[in-house]
Amino acid sequence: MQNAQHILKKYWGHTSFRPLQEPIINRLLEQKNVLALMPTGGGKSLCFQLPSLMQEGICIVISPLVALMEDQVKGLQNKGIKAMALTGGMGYRELDTALDNCIYGNYKFLYLSPERLQQDLVQERIKLMNVNLIAVDEAHCISQWGHDFRPAYRNISFLKDLKNGTPFIALTATATLTVVKDILKELALEDIEVLKDSFYRENISYNVSIAENKFNRLKQLLKNKNETAIVYVRSRKASLEIADLLNKSGYKADTFHGGLLPKEKTKRLNDWLENKNHIIVATTAFGMGIDKSDVRQVVHLNLPESLESYFQEAGRAGRDGKKAVATIISNKSDIPVLKNQFLGNLPQLEDVKLVYKKLNTYFRIAYGEGAQTEYNFSFSEFCAQYELPFSKTYQVLQLLDRCSIIKLSKEFHKKTSIHFTISAKQLQYYVDQNQKYENFVKTILRNYGGIMENKTAIDLAWVCKKSKLDQKIALKFLKELEKDQVLEYVFAEQDSTVLFLVPREDDSVIFPLVPYIRQHNISKQKKIDSVLTYLENDSICRSKQLLTYFGEVQIENCGICSVCQKQAAPLTNELKNMIYKEIMKVLKSSETSSQELFKTINFPKDQVLEVLRLLIEKELISIKSGNIYKINK
Repeated sequence: MQNAQHILKKYWGHTSFRPLQEPIINRLLEQKNVLALMPTGGGKSLCFQLPSLMQEGICIVISPLVALMEDQVKGLQNKGIKAMALTGGMGYRELDTALDNCIYGNYKFLYLSPERLQQDLVQERIKLMNVNLIAVDEAHCISQWGHDFRPAYRNISFLKDLKNGTPFIALTATATLTVVKDILKELALEDIEVLKDSFYRENISYNVSIAENKFNRLKQLLKNKNETAIVYVRSRKASLEIADLLNKSGYKADTFHGGLLPKEKTKRLNDWLENKNHIIVATTAFGMGIDKSDVRQVVHLNLPESLESYFQEAGRAGRDGKKAVATIISNKSDIPVLKNQFLGNLPQLEDVKLVYKKLNTYFRIAYGEGAQTEYNFSFSEFCAQYELPFSKTYQVLQLLDRCSIIKLSKEFHKKTSIHFTISAKQLQYYVDQNQKYENFVKTILRNYGGIMENKTAIDLAWVCKKSKLDQKIALKFLKELEKDQVLEYVFAEQDSTVLFLVPREDDSVIFPLVPYIRQHNISKQKKIDSVLTYLENDSICRSKQLLTYFGEVQIENCGICSVCQKQAAPLTNELKNMIYKEIMKVLKSSETSSQELFKTINFPKDQVLEVLRLLIEKELISIKSGNIYKINK
């Protein structure tokens, strides 16, 4: 490995490998196939980048997200290594030139999505490339039981025939034993070796904090205003609200969500990476492939949909090896919200049959016809025409896409977008002077939080229905408002395109999906149950719970999570004094119950009860009827 050590020092500045990196590199240099299971921040990308640099030819990297690809390509280019990514906006000529450069231009790395890999042009040019290694990043996307399943990932194995004899490496940081088996089955590679490093992160304290007022608890956690943190929320509106509250409390915070323009995303990400803003309040897609080592806190203000996604997001803390904290802040209202959001709209067989039938009727596709035909598709109009529920219909279309019945375009989420360019006061004055716009404008403002600050996608058909306006009149209003410099807008006449992949045969197309629909729904239910079990289990080390979920055994308690700290912490005089001050602070504001004290004070329940008992003994406080505590005068 002398050559490997030299390259490691030259390009990465390290003198030694992290655990498992060296054995993986050795196997690949021996032309063997590898499935590598490594923790988030464990240095997965180096495992395929370094051996590729040691050999003639180019490494093809299959990756699920553009942001992840661009981040790794930029990192390689900064090291003076020739790398490129085939992103979605490339035209035919640009793609043609890029692929030629990979054949003749001494490029070492070609990053592309699994969908891009399906193109005939791409496959033909790969045949001509001197490929020394094929890397499949985020390999859990291959498995239908993985938390980020991508249908196109299941077609990657054809590369073994396209480039016979080229070694494969598949990598993931979040795979249960079931997912690992499915990855191996789908890749269908001979003599693939599974190399696994423990997912244990000894420097991360995993905590669950129960709090009625989540924002107050968040501020308690973020005591050091100069520390880097990620706060995960479920919606764009929540990201705007929490960032605003943090900034008003003296923090430097910014938001990151899907509604931002690409330039704005880049700026906000760079501001955070350069510590111009210490806190990023983001929706859950943020962070994939983002390697910032000094994140001290990752806080979830909403429950994650699976332990896989939580473990990956929490793992973005403490990549420098220093102490870091990952906390879920929760209360009782979270559980029904989680179940409704992720289980309430799970499609059943009857839902799939109905939507598929209506979809064919919508485009007037006859039985036995429609294969490989593509149509512009307005999702909102489709749902409105057949009175279909939005959320469940969307889930059905996604399921049909995953099962290769239809293919939805990448622009499926594209909607009409609006950005008000004047202040709220100016807008109110304008509407007062131009009453005909009042109902339309107020409907938008009531239903789209943050639209005054950010360009926001709206469902125009839904807004028209709510405001009882014809869409032609709504578009006329938008044009007039833009002319008066009240707002800027982009009208998306169609949400997306839909490509029918198979001929219409209602029963013979849908009934084979029955086992998948059943198993998909069971899998979703199990993932939610696992999250709730993790949330409620305050007797087993949290790190141990997570690692057991991923199939690790013989695990010792971490000693630093909220469960371990509660079990280990003696009630010292100093600790008693801290709890006493917190209790008195609450009771000075208002008389309250023990249950409310437990929710408000960030200390274990048994310790709070012990201090309450001592305060009653000393007659500093007393209990009224209804178990209400009050300060004695």
